[in-house]
Amino acid sequence: MRIALCNEVLAPWPFARQCEWAAAVGYEGLELAPFTLGDDAWKLPAAERAALRRAASDAGIAISGLHWLLCQPEGLSITSPDATVRARTLEVLRGLIDLCADLGGAVLVHGSPAQRRLPAGDEAAGRERAIETFATIAAHAQAAGVTYCIEPLAAPEADFLHTVAEAAAVVQAVDRPALRTMLDCCAAARAEAESVHEVLARWLPTGLLAHVQLNDPNLRGPGQGALGFADILRALRRHGYAGWIAVEPFDYHPDGPACAARAIGYLKGLLEALD
Repeated sequence: MRIALCNEVLAPWPFARQCEWAAAVGYEGLELAPFTLGDDAWKLPAAERAALRRAASDAGIAISGLHWLLCQPEGLSITSPDATVRARTLEVLRGLIDLCADLGGAVLVHGSPAQRRLPAGDEAAGRERAIETFATIAAHAQAAGVTYCIEPLAAPEADFLHTVAEAAAVVQAVDRPALRTMLDCCAAARAEAESVHEVLARWLPTGLLAHVQLNDPNLRGPGQGALGFADILRALRRHGYAGWIAVEPFDYHPDGPACAARAIGYLKGLLEALD
């Protein structure tokens, strides 16, 4: 497994500087939030995509994938009863899948809780519209050669798909090889009945879980809160996980670069102790 940093932690640095800095402190990849590339990242011209990929390559770092998919443009939703809104959302998601593939990324993480909120009084139909969206997008992801992951998120941030089991049920219902679920440590620590490492031990053998994001329930980076990551990394190792693990803090303490540097040092130390 390789460790990536979610690149909004280093915004608003220029992308080339993000790549150089992340590589210098020990990260092997950057997981990109499209909004850091502009309001319409899904429509980036080919030349700009090539420049981003070249900047990463020059720094010796990979672009692992995309997350925070639907922050921009405004007004998107996978659950809206408005067919025009859903069509627009699908257009953006298809564009982001193509962007991920063009940048050499492997995985997209679909969190976006505000854009999957269930319409009041229309909850059941909203769930069905979301599942239909995932099915449509999974086909596009499969053709592009990337994996599209549904992210379980805890309440009250999200109002459905709270646990890995709930997201995995959607993955199984859609039954497309490019659609998987993932685990965000902060969300799992808040929403799951089991510990984070127990959730991993339960779901990794199924092949349904394809990505992991590392953060503490206090919203800070790994090693900056009460959640211990040794058992989490041990579970990943024990079950042969070979994907990306991405550091995704939300509360940057004391600032983004310091938080990211502390996280990679902490995680590398734990991994060394496991060897």
